[in-house]
Amino acid sequence: MWRGCLLDVLDAHEPGHGVSEQAIRDALRDGFPWHRPDRPHPQLNDPAEWWSEVEALMARAYQSAGIAPVRSRQLARQAHLLYIDHRRGWKLYDDAVAVLRDVRADGWRSVILSNHVPELADLVAGLGLGDLVEGVITSAAIGYEKPHPEAFATARAIAGDADEVWMVGDNPVTDIAGAEAVGIPAIRVHGDPAPGRWSRDLQGVRPYLVAPMSQVAGRCPTPPQRP
Repeated sequence: MWRGCLLDVLDAHEPGHGVSEQAIRDALRDGFPWHRPDRPHPQLNDPAEWWSEVEALMARAYQSAGIAPVRSRQLARQAHLLYIDHRRGWKLYDDAVAVLRDVRADGWRSVILSNHVPELADLVAGLGLGDLVEGVITSAAIGYEKPHPEAFATARAIAGDADEVWMVGDNPVTDIAGAEAVGIPAIRVHGDPAPGRWSRDLQGVRPYLVAPMSQVAGRCPTPPQRP
């Protein structure tokens, strides 16, 4: 999480800082591009422009917690570098690699669509998923945040406008409602059970994909049994 990243930087560079997690959390409640997904931001498609805006937000968060302005900007830069380091703070779900391999064997192609940083593709490769996904789409590069319809349109195009497309995600608004609003069936993973297609883990996604579409087109509380 962003707040954890900012606090890790403080711990490393300002020991004994006394800044609380709540203070950082409160300062980051607004200001990221995805906080206003209805607004396209093509002006931020350049990585330097994107990070300039986000570093300014992080610097303001540090300042609101009592850090001097110049030092806040320095720390924001460090937080930027820490966030994009795949060796620090990033971890795959235990079943991610196995599920991606299984669905590929079933004939599916996987594309990542995320509200994320410009370096998302590098993070994906660093975590060992580069050979298991055929495309990585980050909102920082396309100018649209999920659940904006253009974010899903871009994903469809990169996926080759396939006859059958599914969205798998953990956010009920940006992932699930956003996809379903443009006619893409969606499966929510993790979190608490709720009406609709849901699985407690990634392994539970596959039964939806191998069942006939007629069995899963509507909202159903549990995955269908495998044929």
